[in-house]
Amino acid sequence: MQRPRFMALVAATSTLIALGPTTAAVALAADPTIVVQSGDTLTAISKRVNVPMSELIALNALADPNRIFAGQSLRIGTDAAAPAPATVTPTVAASPAGTVHVVQAGENLTWIARRYGVSVDAIVAANGIANPGRIYGGQQLTIPGPTPAPVPAAPPPPAQRGPAPAVPVVAATQVHVVQRGETLIGIARRYGVSVDAIVAANGIANPGRIYGGQQLTIPGSSAMPAPAASTPDAPGATQALMAQRDAVRQLIVEESASIGVPAAFALAVAWQESGWQQSVVSHAGAVGIMQLMPATAVWVGEAMLGAPVDMYDARQNVRAGVRLLAHYLGRYGGSHELALAAYYQGQRALDLHGIYPVSRPYIASVLALEALFGG
Repeated sequence: MQRPRFMALVAATSTLIALGPTTAAVALAADPTIVVQSGDTLTAISKRVNVPMSELIALNALADPNRIFAGQSLRIGTDAAAPAPATVTPTVAASPAGTVHVVQAGENLTWIARRYGVSVDAIVAANGIANPGRIYGGQQLTIPGPTPAPVPAAPPPPAQRGPAPAVPVVAATQVHVVQRGETLIGIARRYGVSVDAIVAANGIANPGRIYGGQQLTIPGSSAMPAPAASTPDAPGATQALMAQRDAVRQLIVEESASIGVPAAFALAVAWQESGWQQSVVSHAGAVGIMQLMPATAVWVGEAMLGAPVDMYDARQNVRAGVRLLAHYLGRYGGSHELALAAYYQGQRALDLHGIYPVSRPYIASVLALEALFGG
């Protein structure tokens, strides 16, 4: 995959790249972005939009934080459309329908509902919100009912970096902020609900891909998280998808056996990357089951396979990806962790800088999947 080596060739986000004026403009949208200007650094952008640099790295899959370029479009988070104001006092205005609350960076519906003494469901209904887990800084929300002054409350705490954060309960529904390294399996077990229920409640297309800072609605959960189980089992929805894609699974197993890579390891990487789907093309331009970047496919074909790789062909895509994994396992003494870091952030970046923090959630997720597949 080797994302950092080719970041100058492809957009790092799913939004269109546009050259802007001399100052970066923040897009006020449900998924806000900022366009990198000449001379910008990730540190400067982080301060400008008041979003931690670690979150910018995670949101944009930046394998090398020191390599951003003018004209690049960066996501700055679903709840950080503009730099946070100097004060945490919410902006409130009266309207015939009730109070109008202007969302501040870091707030979520649970906190807002508690502050005004109403339910999350009431705010969702009053504003026609499709996904309660996605609100953004600067958004104006009508708070139904009378218009009393807000109940004094401390500002919402920043996302915790430790395990099992306590989440307030509203109407048997919680909002969980994903921590680095967490998976849906672990989150579902913690709250005593099924992965299927979380997937359905949040409209998640690929259960293998969640990210740090993402807000997940946990339906019908109890007030406090249940202890996490130590051995994950594939939930029903995942098992069904795997069964539907068994031909791809068999293809990965065959290529792994021919190249000498543990099948569970290759299956885990492929599931994390694409959910065993050849049709997947990432916003960065990675293609197919193993999510190969075009230049990576050329390099593997020339240096390792001795023949060009058609990454749009499922078997060749798998063969090239598994061969790349074999190369990394050999280079790093069989270490699955280092092989995954190289696959995610690139061999040169790993050799020069070690494992990037942004790579660790990916590594943890793949290793959990490998255990699930019998590795």
